[in-house]
Amino acid sequence: MKTITNAQLLDELSADTRGIILFAEQLKARAESEMIRQRNDGGWSAAQVLYHLNVYSQYYLPAIEKAISGNPPSGYSFKPGLLGNYFTGLMGTDASGMVKKKMKSPKNAVPPPVIHVKESLNEFLQHQHHLLNLLEIVRSVHLGKVRIPVSIAKFIRMKLGDTLRFYIEHEKRHVKQMERVLEITSPRA
Repeated sequence: MKTITNAQLLDELSADTRGIILFAEQLKARAESEMIRQRNDGGWSAAQVLYHLNVYSQYYLPAIEKAISGNPPSGYSFKPGLLGNYFTGLMGTDASGMVKKKMKSPKNAVPPPVIHVKESLNEFLQHQHHLLNLLEIVRSVHLGKVRIPVSIAKFIRMKLGDTLRFYIEHEKRHVKQMERVLEITSPRA
């Protein structure tokens, strides 16, 4: 990814997040039995995917809030870093929604076998609305100067813009996974 204006990047990320919210709202109409149904190959159920995404939100949203609390100066444009491009690229899917590279989740992000569907979905939606608010707040923050520790190795710190790109791409990846599990198509994300 080349240099992009902060507004353009944040507009794209906000649109992706709104699409994820629309998808999650649609999940409310799903029967609990559908949400907890695992694939024949042993893959996660939609509810387990929500749990996994909530674990990441529980880490990244507070980390972002903490990092921007000092109100660093704003910047007009954002140039992604090599590390940010690498991590974001790992999360990507192809045109059909299939993951480009399979990965193992860290132990703390592996969901338990039994998930409370309604609670997980409500928590997920709360996180998405919180993220939308943060995307507005960071419009006044320098996306290249603020650094966020990566959840799996806190000594590695990515630019705020890269963290947001990676985090939302991770969510989009798992929305595609839930679509496959539930055999549905989302209007966005």
